Amino acid sequence: MLESKIRKLIRLLEESDSISEIEISSWGRKIRIRKGLTENNHSNSHKNSSQELVLAPLPAQPQVAAQPQAVIQPPPQPATVAPEKKLVAIKSPMVGTFYRAPAPGAKPYIEAGEEVKPGQVVCIVEAMKLMNEIESEVTGRIVKICAENAQAVEFGQDLFLVEPL
Repeated sequence: MLESKIRKLIRLLEESDSISEIEISSWGRKIRIRKGLTENNHSNSHKNSSQELVLAPLPAQPQVAAQPQAVIQPPPQPATVAPEKKLVAIKSPMVGTFYRAPAPGAKPYIEAGEEVKPGQVVCIVEAMKLMNEIESEVTGRIVKICAENAQAVEFGQDLFLVEPL
């Protein structure tokens, strides 16, 4: 389904003389489609959750018109933690908005480096105006907070990485 939408956007860009770039954002991911490929375009930095399609003409071949080429650049992978330690992820049980604290300006439920116990509230995921407290299911130390405060999270997305004790 996503692929067909991307193809439609590419076609729209190809057929237009006045549009040279399209950017779409949805659920924390970005897709940018551009006509042409220049050294300046290629060296721009990308945000963590973005993908970019760059339409560049193929080298001209005898008696064949140049066609645009789509290049998909996947988002950078997060840094990995030491492989000898088995980390457990606390995942989002739903789609919603991630909050580290019970209220704006309040102290976060948990910080990186702190210990967590089963049943301890670590964050809130707001879905359809309901505040859902997310509890830890393991005993351990928070190694990494994977989600940004007040940002959208998806079902199954890692919220925290915990080193079991």
